[in-house]
Amino acid sequence: MADAQETNERRLRRLRQMQRNGSVTNAAESLDGIWKAGKEPDSIVLRSTLLLADGERSRLTKLVLPRGIALRFYLLAVFEAQCRLEVGAPWHDVLPMKGPGSWSALVAVDGAYDTALGTYDSVLDDMPADLRGSTQAEERWGKRKLEDQRLQQVKGALRTLEDLGQENALVTMKRVARGQRSYESFLLMQESGRGETQTPDLYTVPAPRWAATKTITLPKDFFLKGWIQVLNPSEVATWLILRMMSQWAPTKHHTSGVFLTTRPRVQLFGLRDDAWEDGCRRLLEFGLIRHAEPPETEDTAEGADTDPAMKMLFSQPERARRPYEPHRWQVTDGGLAKDAAKKLDRELTHRQKALDTAAMERAQHNAERLAGHPSADR
Repeated sequence: MADAQETNERRLRRLRQMQRNGSVTNAAESLDGIWKAGKEPDSIVLRSTLLLADGERSRLTKLVLPRGIALRFYLLAVFEAQCRLEVGAPWHDVLPMKGPGSWSALVAVDGAYDTALGTYDSVLDDMPADLRGSTQAEERWGKRKLEDQRLQQVKGALRTLEDLGQENALVTMKRVARGQRSYESFLLMQESGRGETQTPDLYTVPAPRWAATKTITLPKDFFLKGWIQVLNPSEVATWLILRMMSQWAPTKHHTSGVFLTTRPRVQLFGLRDDAWEDGCRRLLEFGLIRHAEPPETEDTAEGADTDPAMKMLFSQPERARRPYEPHRWQVTDGGLAKDAAKKLDRELTHRQKALDTAAMERAQHNAERLAGHPSADR
C-alpha cells in the first residue's frame, strides 16, 4: 500500500508539473499542427508485429521501461509518418531535433526534479546574473532549459530503440567521429525491426485495410488529446494489446468482451502479470476500457479455427481447469475524446485521497494495537 501511495503521489506530481509548464498542451498543439498540415488521418495504422513476441518478449514489451520515452517516441514517429506519407512510401526524416516543429517539440516532460529538496529545479539556477530580473528573459531561459531536457529524452529514446539489437532495432543511426551516433540522421524501421539482411527494413506506411490480424488502428485522439504523453508505457502496451484483440475479434468484443489469461499473454506478447493487471486497472479508471459481462454460454472467436494465434487467445479453457474467471474487457474509444491531462489529474487525485485515507487508518490501527486498545482486535 505504501508503494502504491508513493507511486501515485509521484505520478500526480509529475503530471501537475507538466500542466504548469504547458508541456502536454504544447506537445498536443505541435501534433495537431502536423496532423492539419498533412493528410489528417482519422486513425493511425500499426503493424501487429510490434506487439507479437518473437521468443521470450516482444519489441513492445521490451519498451515497457520505468524511465524514458522510447515507446512513446516510436508511436509519435509513426503518427508523423502517416500524416505526411502515402501508403507504401518509404520513411525519410524531415524534422530537426530541436526547436519549433522539431521532434523535441512533440514530447511532454515534467523537468528535472531534485529528490533531496523535494522540488523541481528552478529555471533560474544556472541563469547568468546579468539576465535575471527581466520577465521575458526568464521565460525564454525557462523554455530553453525545458527544451534541452526534451532533447535529452528524445536522444535517450533513439538509443533505446536502436539498442534492441541488430534484427529488432526500431531505428538506426549513422556513426560519425569516434563512433558517436548521429541523431539528426536516424532512420525509422518497420514494426518488425531492422531485419536480418544487410539492407534495413525501412518504415513504410501500411495499407489501412490489411488483414485484421496484420494491423491494428489507433484513433487520432490518442495523439491529439494528450493520452500518448501521460499514460505509462505498461498502460500503453496493455491498451494496444486490448485494441488488437478487439479488432481481431470484433463480434466477440462487442457481445461479451475479450479476455487474456497468463499463458497466451506471456507466450504471444511477453507481458508480465503485474504490468497487465495494473495497466487494466488504470485504463478502467481513466475511462479507456470497461468491464464486459461474460456470456451465458461459451463462445469462440471468428477465425479462431484458422489462425493459431487467435485460437490461443480466444479459445476458452475448460471450466474445471480454470482457477478463476478472467476479466472481460471492452475498449471504449469515446474516452479518448477527453483531455487526457485533466482526466488523469482528476482520477489520480481521487486515488491519492483513497490511498492516503487507507494509510492513515492503517497507521491508527497499528498504534492502537501497540497501545493494547480493544478496538484494534476487531
